[in-house]
Amino acid sequence: MRTLSISQARRMALGAQGFGDPFPKGPVTVRGFRRALDRMTILQLDSVNVVCRSHFLPMFARLGPYDRDKLDAWLWRSGENHEYLSHEASITRVELQPLLRERMKLRRWKMGDKLEREQPDYVASVLAQVDREGPLSVSDLDDSGGRTGPWWGLSKGKVCLEASYVRGALAIHHRTKTFLTKYDRIERVVPPEILSLPDLEVSDANKQMLLLGAESLGVGTDRDIADYFRLKMPVARPLIGELVEDGLLLRAKVQGWDEPAYLHPRASVPRSIRARALLSPFDPVVWFRPRAERLFDFTYRIEIYVPEPKRIYGYYVLPFLLGEELVGRVDVKADRKAGKLLARGLFGEDGIDQSEVAPALAKTLGEMATWLELDGVEVGDRGDLADPVRACF
Repeated sequence: MRTLSISQARRMALGAQGFGDPFPKGPVTVRGFRRALDRMTILQLDSVNVVCRSHFLPMFARLGPYDRDKLDAWLWRSGENHEYLSHEASITRVELQPLLRERMKLRRWKMGDKLEREQPDYVASVLAQVDREGPLSVSDLDDSGGRTGPWWGLSKGKVCLEASYVRGALAIHHRTKTFLTKYDRIERVVPPEILSLPDLEVSDANKQMLLLGAESLGVGTDRDIADYFRLKMPVARPLIGELVEDGLLLRAKVQGWDEPAYLHPRASVPRSIRARALLSPFDPVVWFRPRAERLFDFTYRIEIYVPEPKRIYGYYVLPFLLGEELVGRVDVKADRKAGKLLARGLFGEDGIDQSEVAPALAKTLGEMATWLELDGVEVGDRGDLADPVRACF
């Protein structure tokens, strides 16, 4: 059993996520996007647009400035990728689609099942229209349904499209700049050579997902690894045991962790990590909050849904990664009308060297503002890093 210091575990984790890779020289191309997604395996999506769409931020953290339209074109229109519920709504490489088919068979959305059961003719008419005219959004439907009644605010058209997507009859063809979902027949989204692959045994598919999660994490507990593809622990735990017995995962101990850890055999410890990045709340480095706390001693919660008087740090707070540590956090917003990136609250972790962190954070905020085509950064008054960062501009 290998024993790792917490520093080694951090470097291993960040290296696995691509933070040990140099930024591309020159403009970021599809090759850079591909490399970053291969490191992460999963790129989680979210409609929150406080700074920009959340899926843009993990790529910016790993690649630096790039053309967001080019990323979206590659994600949804290249045929190389596939959107589904791998870790919530997420993008993965299309080759992983067979691993997710069992989820499509579960038909787990009760609202959609109810609609299919009670209005089968309506469902058939929607699918027929998509077949004739797709890709379509709910607003394109001949009968999109109203937003009243038993659909909890969703029109029956949206319920029908989303339920058909969940069970694999439809796929998401692309999303517009406003994040509007366009659905199409899965046969017109996923390449035929992928769809023609045979279904996997459920346990084999789950093992592959666990191995992918372990490789992208570098090092993690069984809960960390299971969470990557959102597998339940009663399913994941015995499979992880089998993977260890087969030598496909290695046991490890991380100093300070109460739980056993596991390594992918290809995991390595970089000599150093020289990262400097603001992380999305949905970045794999921090999306499983217990791991972020265990690995970085960084307690992190999203406060979007917390009433403003009860928020500790702010509405949309991004952790700041410097080197191998999470050293602070920023409540940030892109004010597009004013042309400013607002850093409304800037907070350092205990024990940091502000003379090192403040200039690095100021530089990162400035780079983000330029990337977002804003005129500059406006630093607010909240937090112990506010004055030191403001002094750097």
